[in-house]
Amino acid sequence: MSEIPTRSDVPWRSRTVQAVLLSTALAPLGVPLISPALPVIRDTFALTEAQASLIVSGYFVVGIVLSPFVGVLADRIGRKRVLVAGLGTFGLLGGAIAFAPSFEVVLALRVIQGTGAAAIFITTVTILGDTFEGPQRTAVLGVNIAVLSATAALFPVLGGFLVALAWFAPFLTYFVAIPAALFVFVSLEEPVHTSPGHGVTYLRDAFVAITTLPTLALFGVTFLTEFLAFGVIFTALPFLLEPVLTPVLVGGVLLAAEATSMVAASSTGRLARKVSSLQMIAIGFACYGVGFLMFGFTTLIWAVVIAALFSGAGIGLLLPSVDAALSDRTDQEYRAGAFSLRNSTTFSGRFAGPITFAGLAGTAGFGYTSLLIVSGAVSVGAAILTGLAASQS
Repeated sequence: MSEIPTRSDVPWRSRTVQAVLLSTALAPLGVPLISPALPVIRDTFALTEAQASLIVSGYFVVGIVLSPFVGVLADRIGRKRVLVAGLGTFGLLGGAIAFAPSFEVVLALRVIQGTGAAAIFITTVTILGDTFEGPQRTAVLGVNIAVLSATAALFPVLGGFLVALAWFAPFLTYFVAIPAALFVFVSLEEPVHTSPGHGVTYLRDAFVAITTLPTLALFGVTFLTEFLAFGVIFTALPFLLEPVLTPVLVGGVLLAAEATSMVAASSTGRLARKVSSLQMIAIGFACYGVGFLMFGFTTLIWAVVIAALFSGAGIGLLLPSVDAALSDRTDQEYRAGAFSLRNSTTFSGRFAGPITFAGLAGTAGFGYTSLLIVSGAVSVGAAILTGLAASQS
């Protein structure tokens, strides 16, 4: 049953909304906090840029495989239990990285920590999808992305300051997820949802229900969105700007992108009454195209900031539009399964983006400038294709 507000599209006093938004606020500790630290970690452990990028890619690799099983657990034992366990894993293992004696241990802890992140991403959007309906669902999911963007805007700057103290200082912040897990355990009520089948039966039925042409297209949009965001913004950009900006200023550029993402995402509830999800996706890719092309053609600080604004707007429009469309197209009993597959797709893009961009720029010698221009052209092409699809639907 959905919670129907009387004065606002978003019921801020709802304990469900509070618990989910708190959990979502911590998610950017995973990558945006660490992104400005990549050059320092590279130098500390005498790594190549491709090796340093594993700090980002390794974080997502286990989640790619385990996300469907996390979705099964969330549908079988409840969203709340999985979210609490995910927050605890995320906080304990992430904080332990600060005490790691070698890069191999750092990487191992990051890989396992990714399972906790997968649980957070899957259960938060699933809980909101279970609890709200219609335009209100789009509005709440938009606020969820806005909160994600708001903290992601702050964490790069925080990471830039902390890594100036020591390479391990940013990782200590992960311990805040532990009291957050306690708050969720105490305050969150388990959403009421239909109990699906068991084991193989559930997986078979979920697969049939989820793998329709529209949902597969949404998974493709998700992959491209995350591949470009984490390849361009969180990996290529810090290395491209390193010769001209300090880590703190790089963090400031990322802050501009995330701040714009927050504003765009918080507006999706109102936009949903005027334009379709496909139209919002097309606009999001167009924003990507403008931003990435500007990154590729200049490193002048004013132009970089403008490019960050366009790129951030793209993220803010794309992510809640995909989540709302996926919720609308999925039966409740398989919703966690649908979002688990979406999360596998998300993590696949986040894993592939950094290692692809760093590898092509370093090993293959393409250079980040060329990659950014190609990324901009691909984004413009995606905007055109999605716009055509929207006009025919």
